[in-house]
Amino acid sequence: MIEFIAHNLAPIMFVSVMAMLLLGYPVAFTLAAGGLIFFVIGVELSSISNEIRLFWTLLQSHPERIYSVMYNDTLLAVPFFTFMGILLERTRMAEELLETIGQLFGPVRGGLAFAVILVGALLAATTGVVAASVIAMGLISLPIMMRYGYDRPLAAGTIAASGTLAQIVPPSLVLIVMADQLGRPVGDMYAGALYPSLITVGLYCAYIAFLAVFRPHLVPALPPEGRTLGGGVWSLLALVIVAVGLCYASYYLLYAGMRYEPRFVAACVTGTLAAYLFSLANRHFGLGILSRLAEQVVIVLIPPLTLIFLVLGTIFLGIATPTEGGAMGATGALILAIAKRRLSLDVLKRALDSTTRLSAFVMFILIGARVFGLTFYGINGNVWVEELMLSLPGGETGFLVTVTIMIFILGCFLDFFEIAFIALPLLAPIADKLGIDLIWFGVILGINLQTSFLSPPFGFSLFFLRSVAPKDPWRDKVTGALMPPVKTLEIYKGVVPFILMQFAMIALVIIFPGLVMHYKDVPPPVTVPQEMQAPLPALEGIGEPSASAPSPGPGGLPPLELPGGPPIGGGDAAGDLPGLPGLEPLAPPTVGGPAQGGTLAPAPGEPPAPAGGNDGTLPGLEPIAPPVFGQ
Repeated sequence: MIEFIAHNLAPIMFVSVMAMLLLGYPVAFTLAAGGLIFFVIGVELSSISNEIRLFWTLLQSHPERIYSVMYNDTLLAVPFFTFMGILLERTRMAEELLETIGQLFGPVRGGLAFAVILVGALLAATTGVVAASVIAMGLISLPIMMRYGYDRPLAAGTIAASGTLAQIVPPSLVLIVMADQLGRPVGDMYAGALYPSLITVGLYCAYIAFLAVFRPHLVPALPPEGRTLGGGVWSLLALVIVAVGLCYASYYLLYAGMRYEPRFVAACVTGTLAAYLFSLANRHFGLGILSRLAEQVVIVLIPPLTLIFLVLGTIFLGIATPTEGGAMGATGALILAIAKRRLSLDVLKRALDSTTRLSAFVMFILIGARVFGLTFYGINGNVWVEELMLSLPGGETGFLVTVTIMIFILGCFLDFFEIAFIALPLLAPIADKLGIDLIWFGVILGINLQTSFLSPPFGFSLFFLRSVAPKDPWRDKVTGALMPPVKTLEIYKGVVPFILMQFAMIALVIIFPGLVMHYKDVPPPVTVPQEMQAPLPALEGIGEPSASAPSPGPGGLPPLELPGGPPIGGGDAAGDLPGLPGLEPLAPPTVGGPAQGGTLAPAPGEPPAPAGGNDGTLPGLEPIAPPVFGQ
């Protein structure tokens, strides 16, 4: 029995720790306690099994392993992005976005659902936190959609699915942690996830458009009395055209002499700032040139879009690292809150408190995972997992399908950070050994975790929405009508179509890896301008050799003259080595007798060389004459 336990200690440890996590014990303490308990067991069983490589002095490595968590530059981006997202949510930016975009798309069937999806993508690109996005949109959008007759399961499913976009849309916290665990640059992970995240948003919008055409009663348009900002789309369109024209004009005229990256940034800032300032002037001076709708859309949308560009644009253009981008985003969120006069000491304190809690939560889980990992690797747990995964049929495809199913199931019960710190370090080496690109692998897992966040009955997004959705009948503030509560079954029913779209997205990324692999695209080679290709002017003393100059030696170099001695080098056209003073040239080795003009075979008619002698030479090879000095 003891031999059986010693031989199978790795699977016993893994199953035991997973069972404790599923029972609801704190993650960080469960991982650390499981690692220490099985460390003691492993040391005691190390004399029985050669597969266990644990000894007591190995515990001394834990301080250094924990310190490595603390000074990890990549994980420093987590508190920055968390602070930025929470501060923007506390300053009611999400509320303004939902109301404004809802008014913009209001006359269109499904306009409120389109607004929820687009705002979910914007919030994902600014907050990166699923809980903040789902709760904010659940509090703001769900009552409005129910007020104007949207299908209740559809409204709940749209809000839950749009909130989980924060899992995959850069700058997601999920992508930061995943890049750290996979040992890949965060910028590459952001670039690889860009197209899949945009396609996911497009699939959601296409689903709403399909319902608007074939099931219009499920997604009605806003009635005229609900359009508080009125019309004025053409005014907005004209302003956008003028702003784009200013961007192009400044790019080719004002900033023509700048390098590409700062030139592009400066041109975009010029056009966007001009539109924003004009909208502010139209509001404050009552110019009446822009409609109320156009004015509100520009004033509300441009600050968060600028913040997104400040973070993601600088990272993609190579101007800033992800950590620096997060710091700029946090600073930009503070500036926005001050500019809108919504930054108070209480708001700042709450944002810092939430940021500290989440950052400490992540760090403690990672510390517990380090303690768990030391023991698990010491009992050859990584070898057990590798053999298990490599024995799957289907090679790379079989591995991806199996991992997708496994992560999906784990995601229904465990938080992302728990999966990232436990499963990813075990799966990444196997994927690398199979030749799977780790950025591609990480994006597949990110979409998979986004799907698991929606899956009943344990999807985290469902819990977040359930916590803010009305549980009892409530009275609408605008219409005064008594509204029925939102049932949990309606939330589960509404997310099913979005789960199917997520699985379709995973299949697309697996079938078409180029959707992610574009991050590897090599920029075109730099071409040298024609005016830089002219020959350099000849300097004095450098140029054509004079008549008195020594003849060049091998390779076109003149012989080197030493003081008081003959020249070294020169050589002839045959490529002889330059001679040194007092050193006779070495005789070339020959096969079969005296030198035959440098040939390696006997001359015609000459007898073959003897098999060798007693002087230690090789058969048929005459000894090399020693060099003679002091001639």
